[in-house]
Amino acid sequence: MDINQQNKATARALWAALDADPASAVPLLSHVAHWQGPAPVGLQTSGAAIVERMFAPFHAALEGLTRQTHIFTAGVSQASEAGTGDGAYWVAGTGYYTGRATAPVFGIPATDTPLRIRWGEFLRFDAEGRITHAQTIWDLVDWLDQIGHPVLPRPRGAAHVFPAATAYDAVLHDVQDAEETAASMALGRGLIFGGLNSFDKADLKSMGMADYFHPNLKWYGPGGIGACLSLAEFETLHQQPWLIAFPDRKVMHLESLFAEGRIVAASGPMGVVAHQTGPYLGHAPSGKPVDVSGLDFWLRTGGQFTENWVFVDMIHLFAQMGVDLLAKVGADD
Repeated sequence: MDINQQNKATARALWAALDADPASAVPLLSHVAHWQGPAPVGLQTSGAAIVERMFAPFHAALEGLTRQTHIFTAGVSQASEAGTGDGAYWVAGTGYYTGRATAPVFGIPATDTPLRIRWGEFLRFDAEGRITHAQTIWDLVDWLDQIGHPVLPRPRGAAHVFPAATAYDAVLHDVQDAEETAASMALGRGLIFGGLNSFDKADLKSMGMADYFHPNLKWYGPGGIGACLSLAEFETLHQQPWLIAFPDRKVMHLESLFAEGRIVAASGPMGVVAHQTGPYLGHAPSGKPVDVSGLDFWLRTGGQFTENWVFVDMIHLFAQMGVDLLAKVGADD
């Protein structure tokens, strides 16, 4: 079994343990040095700490908690712009949890509402197959919107849209074709380092998004932004207001960028850096520097990406802009 397949088996075992009894997962996390959880959890520096402060309270608060996995992938990262490759091994997944929050958690009140809580997670492994670093984002803004506590204006895109891949099984348990993987990696690197980072601060066309995204792109954004169901919607409903707010944004501190088959995945707690010099989602310019904690998954069809699942830690982003979104809820932890 190759190392990516071994790491996938460990990831499956970890998630099964976390879903059944979070404490039982601690032995699998004995080499964790850095786990970036979503705000308000933040950075934890041991497996025991991330279980105690994130997974255990989440598990205790959610009755009938069930994980659905829509994408499952692994690979060796090439996150540097120079293209030399950083050689790190990663496994990533996304989907949603279902359940009912019968107790408050993370500043979110209890409710009888059936929930679909979007999750994304990246696990880094060392050469011995041990988890050493990780990043998790749960879409808390979308969760709050589902229970009638919106903390941001109604999204410009479609709310609560985060499906599995279209006409493709993106749960990649088996080894994928090497040529497909190479084509996906080339397109992903082109999009990030040749497209997104080429914005001239004036014209969206300067990034050449039409070279990377199909006209019927499905872009599944986080709570507060929503889903865009074409390239034109992506440009007008998300990209334009985002670049008005953060015109100097640059992708530069990715922790991972890898491909497997037709899937590309990228992560970074500070994967994008910028200054908020324009208004954003009803909030005035702060002039403050921000780093964007985000996760991305793309599906390549032919020579273009046709779907993109996007996570942004909006609680963390707005905190840097001087806005405490959870304080708007007024719930106890």
